[in-house]
Amino acid sequence: MAMEKTLNVLVIGGNRYVGKRLLARLLAQGHRVTVLNRGSSPPPPGVEHLRADRDDERSLTDALGTRVFDVVVDQVCYTPRQAAIARRVFTGRTRRYVMTSTVEVYEYEDSAALVREEAVDPSTVTVDPGLPWGDPTFLEAHYGEGKRQAEAVLAAGPGFGSTVVRVAHVLGGDDDFTGRLAHYAERIRTGEPIAVPTANRPATYVYVEEIASCLAWAAGEDFTGPVNAASSGTLSTEELCAAVAAHVPGGRAEFRHVEVGEISPFSFRRSYGMDNARAARLGFTFGEARQWLPRAVAETLGKGG
Repeated sequence: MAMEKTLNVLVIGGNRYVGKRLLARLLAQGHRVTVLNRGSSPPPPGVEHLRADRDDERSLTDALGTRVFDVVVDQVCYTPRQAAIARRVFTGRTRRYVMTSTVEVYEYEDSAALVREEAVDPSTVTVDPGLPWGDPTFLEAHYGEGKRQAEAVLAAGPGFGSTVVRVAHVLGGDDDFTGRLAHYAERIRTGEPIAVPTANRPATYVYVEEIASCLAWAAGEDFTGPVNAASSGTLSTEELCAAVAAHVPGGRAEFRHVEVGEISPFSFRRSYGMDNARAARLGFTFGEARQWLPRAVAETLGKGG
């Protein structure tokens, strides 16, 4: 078997959750790894650490110095402004750029069928850098649009090849900081109803260990364009809650269906299902969501796995 090529990889952000697992995999594969962030926490041994504000172009160029990389994996690109800075700074510094994107780019593609990558072509997305992307409230409300426009900026023009990995909702790990499964566990424990839409749609998900492996794989490949990253099979809110209830003594989920108003995490008024066939054709095969779901829930709720 031929030895895999050793790469010089820069990871922007990503010192927790998916990111720390990605770093571990890149190191295990023998790559030279550098992480760049604002210095909130140190990377693992063996990883070079650069400190910079990725929103500040001068800060970024000063931190990088004369360094060049085979590939950059950007875990924290949320806006077209950030993507434009990245394109300017890394043109001539890398041959390949991998951006972690999201299923939320498909927020306008409401279909019962699993959505394919071509449903959102970055080359056709209108970019508006004049929107208030620096306003956290605006950015939170326009998360999918920010990612969609960032994808478009990275895809435009020469400089380096780019791919965007559109990540499904991530589950698993004892360090899941979102609190979404804990939300369900608390309501099941107290008997409080879980608010879901009257028409509650399923979604695709991905196991935290699986998406870390997918990103490490994407870093070592040469394909460009978007690729969906989701485990096979959709899950409903009811299935998630059943898996959570298995760890709550005597627990049973009660649901309250609402037409309008606030709903629980992982309940959806529209479908969020992604087709993962392109990833399989390119060489990465995802597992079945129902197979890893019990383990993922057990990890997050601190019950082992």
